[in-house]
Amino acid sequence: MADFHDDFQLEWHGNTVVIIPASNVESMQWDLIEQAAQIVMAPIREQEVPMVVFDLSEVSYFGSVFLALLLRCHKTVKSSGGELVLCGASKMAAELLRVTALDTLWAIYDTREEALSALEA
Repeated sequence: MADFHDDFQLEWHGNTVVIIPASNVESMQWDLIEQAAQIVMAPIREQEVPMVVFDLSEVSYFGSVFLALLLRCHKTVKSSGGELVLCGASKMAAELLRVTALDTLWAIYDTREEALSALEA
């Protein structure tokens, strides 16, 4: 059984949680998504107004399973009045977000610092 704490690192920067998926999210299976979602969503649910940065700098590409996780997190964050942004997307990941029009749903920043600054503003 996979240890999802290895798949996702969580870092706090003030009231903002930065979620850093490992490169192996590219191969995440549908049957594991619920366990991964619990780890990722726990700190989001604990915040009154969640501010979330998904730092994709370790991920070169991802598929529908990871996109489903992002959308699920987005729905939870938005329902609480928070904001979810992305940073560090590779060229392939950025193209996938563009083709699926998800780049219109989330602000995408080049660096984590830019993303954190945008959420603090």
